[in-house]
Amino acid sequence: MHRIAVIPGDGTGPEVIREGLKVLEAASKKYNFRYEAKIFPFGGEYYLETKKVLTDEDIQELKKYDAIYLGAIGHPEVKPGVLERGILLKLRFDLDQYINLRPVKLYNSEYCPLKDKSPQDIDFVVVRENTEGLYKGIGEFQNKGSKDEVAIQVSYNTRRGVERCIRYAFEYCRRRNQKKKLTLCGKTNVLTYAWDLWERVFYEVAKEYPDIQTDYAHVDATCMWMVKNPEWFDVIVTDNMFGDIITDLAAIIQGGMGIAAGGNINPEGVSMFEPIGGSAPKYTGKNVINPLAAICALSMLLENLGEPDASKAVESAVIKVVKTKIKSLAAGKMGYSTSEIGDLVAENL
Repeated sequence: MHRIAVIPGDGTGPEVIREGLKVLEAASKKYNFRYEAKIFPFGGEYYLETKKVLTDEDIQELKKYDAIYLGAIGHPEVKPGVLERGILLKLRFDLDQYINLRPVKLYNSEYCPLKDKSPQDIDFVVVRENTEGLYKGIGEFQNKGSKDEVAIQVSYNTRRGVERCIRYAFEYCRRRNQKKKLTLCGKTNVLTYAWDLWERVFYEVAKEYPDIQTDYAHVDATCMWMVKNPEWFDVIVTDNMFGDIITDLAAIIQGGMGIAAGGNINPEGVSMFEPIGGSAPKYTGKNVINPLAAICALSMLLENLGEPDASKAVESAVIKVVKTKIKSLAAGKMGYSTSEIGDLVAENL
């Protein structure tokens, strides 16, 4: 019995999660596993009604589950930062989801904006440190509101946090067993404190993995090569801020936000899986949003729960739908409604 906490969230989040749960139900019947899904109301509407985000009691309740399935958090009537820090970052930090895992796979060349690139060229994974760096929220204002105002934002990196992220990336690269190449993405020429630590730990840990090829690229060069030669990459490891930026670029070259999914991973605890495209409030209730990213997130969730056959079947069904059915990955242009896309994936398991 797998216990899954479901947070549909805001905007189109509930619509895409609905289709993911439809596929989950079909997969459970076909692959003979049992699950229990409980819906939690956290999000913008909940905040507007209660003035609450996530409490410590909520976190303790979520720790009782095997995984979290998240739709999207973001509401136009809530001040930016309130939900992001009060829900998303609190989940990641309090549940110690120290890895953000972003598979980047092109399923259909027609949806790639890069010239002459095939699915064989775009198939890599970004391992992003998820609980430290600039997102730790450490900083201060000095002389706020005056002409001499100073805003200080601290990138907080611990050796423990850096090493466990890097070690996870090496292990993942070994399990992935493709090019067996791990690239450190940073900015050692300018950010000389944080990235001195990252680089030293990276090459120290590398000695324990002689079967893994290692290299380094500045973050700006990584963006350039991701567009020009994405086939060079196998697994990329980086910090919180750079990981946030390069995975949005990666989403576009794999076809767009409609197909991009990610996991917030605690290898020893509760992990959370989500589409990365946001709540897209302008499409709410229209049944036109693309649910494939949420369904891909479900595939990742199933793998995490120890259901590899079901996980692979869900991804294979998504690939078939992307290759043979839909006209576009963009909302409203797919040739099918949100619910019809969910039906197609379930039918093609």
